[in-house]
Amino acid sequence: MAEKEYLIHLGGRARKRHYHKTDQGQVVGFMVQLEVEAEEGVWKPVIRYDCAHNFAHRDRYNLKGDLDKEEIPLSYAESLDLADKDINDNWDIYQDRFLRGDFP
Repeated sequence: MAEKEYLIHLGGRARKRHYHKTDQGQVVGFMVQLEVEAEEGVWKPVIRYDCAHNFAHRDRYNLKGDLDKEEIPLSYAESLDLADKDINDNWDIYQDRFLRGDFP
């Protein structure tokens, strides 16, 4: 099995944490998360795509830590692509909403 993990700064107070595992070219596990520095040195999850609990889903958080979970009816590979694209395209909007106290 091959694993890939990285953390990249997106701009502002945002970064993306990416992890995925493949077995014979098939995605068998993944997690892509937008994190925002809510206060000096304190990073909080804003939106996370993963396959914990054996299904692809998206978790959205507000500043208080409340959670909204939504199942993604796609394969793990398609969900991983969606997660990367969504966070890359919308991180600044999600960051602003999160810092206002809203769900992204």
